[in-house]
Amino acid sequence: MSAKTLYILAFETSCDETSVAVLENDRVLSNIILSQEYHAHFGGVVPEAASREHLRKIAELTDEALEKAGLKIEDVNIVAAASEPGLIGAILIGLNFAKSLAASLNVPFINVNHIQAHLYSPFLNESKPEFPFIGLIVSGGHTLLILVEDFFRHRILGTTVDDAAGEAFDKVAKMLGLGYPGGPEIDKRAKNGDRNFHKFPVPRLKDSKYNFSFSGIKTSVLYFLRKNNFESVKNEKIIDDICASFQHAVIKTLFDKTVLAAREFGVKDIAVSGGVSANSSLKHTFLGLQDKGYRIFIPELLYSTDNAGMIGITAYYKYIKSADTGVFKRDTLAVHARPRLDFDNF
Repeated sequence: MSAKTLYILAFETSCDETSVAVLENDRVLSNIILSQEYHAHFGGVVPEAASREHLRKIAELTDEALEKAGLKIEDVNIVAAASEPGLIGAILIGLNFAKSLAASLNVPFINVNHIQAHLYSPFLNESKPEFPFIGLIVSGGHTLLILVEDFFRHRILGTTVDDAAGEAFDKVAKMLGLGYPGGPEIDKRAKNGDRNFHKFPVPRLKDSKYNFSFSGIKTSVLYFLRKNNFESVKNEKIIDDICASFQHAVIKTLFDKTVLAAREFGVKDIAVSGGVSANSSLKHTFLGLQDKGYRIFIPELLYSTDNAGMIGITAYYKYIKSADTGVFKRDTLAVHARPRLDFDNF
């Protein structure tokens, strides 16, 4: 790998976070994240509003990120941006801004897959996974279980066949009258609840032992609320108990399949990433594996949700890979899910 110092300016605008980061090789110098609180009023992200907010803030945040890193725009060697998947209008704001900036500076531009960036976000930690490792990506729109053999050489073991884990959290939170996003609210309420209050079903899928399904858990919560006339009997304790029981079922699903994969492939390093990796119970459950000889890697909270730091670290390894091979190595990561994602196109 090249020993040259590289300064990478990275952008993430795939949903409702406008984020700009500056990295020196694989070390983050600054990582600015602006979360758009506007959408909470609607209980979900409004795509047009998200795009307009990205457009309004991206130049200002770029200046802020460079200033915090102690650099000038002329010091930048590489510009990178999230290119897929996400809200198309939002992605185009960051992508076009970054491409134009790279062209004006006459430096390479690297487009980064948003899901790959989550996969490599644990490499922002001081302690990094070793290959091969099992990667579990859990976010609002995606749930993936991956065998990672090397940088940009992956094998998808399982994915969600319906709702992602983060989606299920948001929908159940809405049923319970909690705020948006639902994950942090349910996590907070679950700490005071009884996870054995009710046993929500953990799905068993016939087509793949590694695939996930969270639609059934979500629906079972809805039926439970209807059957028990939730609106007339609800109180703080019942809400806490439902949150704890629901969360336990989701985490058990994620945990059991990940451990099964680690055992089958003889892997001792497990990396958990994506927004749901910030869940305190999920962290506690996976970190418990350390007593059984596993090494667990979870990104810091700052790098769990959508952020440009993870875009920058992925771009760095992509660039280094191209320096070693002479070309950007095509990825083998392909997902057939809802929506269809194709990681072969960079």
